[in-house]
Parts: sequence; C-alpha cells; structure tokens
Amino acid sequence: MALRAIYVGRFQPVHWGHVRVIEWSLERFDELIVVVGSAQDSYSLKNPFTAGERVEMLERVLRWLGIDESRYRIVPVQDIAMNFVWVRYLVMLLPRFDYAVARNPLVTSLFSDYGIRVVTPPFFERERYNATRVRELMLNGGEWERLVPPPVADYIKQINGVERLRRIAEGDYV
Repeated sequence: MALRAIYVGRFQPVHWGHVRVIEWSLERFDELIVVVGSAQDSYSLKNPFTAGERVEMLERVLRWLGIDESRYRIVPVQDIAMNFVWVRYLVMLLPRFDYAVARNPLVTSLFSDYGIRVVTPPFFERERYNATRVRELMLNGGEWERLVPPPVADYIKQINGVERLRRIAEGDYV
C-alpha cells in the first residue's frame, strides 16, 4: 500500500516555500494530498484568492514542474471552528492518509493527538518565502514575482490579483 501524506495550507498565494515543501514531501511519500484550507474565504486581505484560484495555482505549478498527477491530489476544504474535531473532519472528507506534513505547533499537536504521525519539513527560507510578505509586496508595489513560481505569477496577473488585493485594501469590497 502506498504511503500517503497530507499537507494543509491556505496558499494565499502559492510561493516557492510551498513548492519546496511539496517537493520535499514527494521525496518521502508515494502520494500527497494538498489541502487548500480556508476554502470558504476569499476577497479579504488575508485570503484574497478563491479556493478555485488557489487550486489552479497549485495545478499550474505542479504541471510546470513535471510532477506526475498520480502523485498528488488537491482538495479545497472549508474551515470549521472546532480544533478538537478538525482532524476527524479531514479524515471524514479525504482519502486515507498515513502522515501529516506540518510545522505549525497547533496543527502538529492536533494530528499527533488524533494518532496521525507528523513529519516536519525544514524551513525553506521562511523569512523570504511567506504569503504574508508576498501580499504586502503586492500591495506596496514591491518585487513579489520572484517569490512565486512563474506559472503562479502569470496566473495572478491573468486574474488581476494585485489590483484585486489593492481594491480590498482600499475598502472597495466592504
């Protein structure tokens, strides 16, 4: 039976750090379930992109990298406001998984408490590659494109993602 892991993130947007964790995970596991968390949230400063847009970003970059589609699944999942049952919720929604790939202490604890083994990836230039920084650079006209893979940058431009984020910041969507 193939070893399968789960990797949960918001991917707002997908950046090189996310890509490195996915590649690192696929070196260790036969299959990876990439969970696009907070699927219900979009058009906010913290979550400007829709779940569908984030799935599209992931699909484009994984195809661009030449990763075999049989090695991963991308599944959007809405939040629930009950940490204690969150892992049970994921187990109910997703195909079987054997491991969780996580660094977040709460996420690590929730999986461990449920009996799911957790593997912790190394930091991949965390101070450089983090979505909050990417969104701040987008808002301020900084160099954000080098922090995301080219297919992601192209897609964000295609959907006018930077302009959307700026309109959100200006309160146009309130």
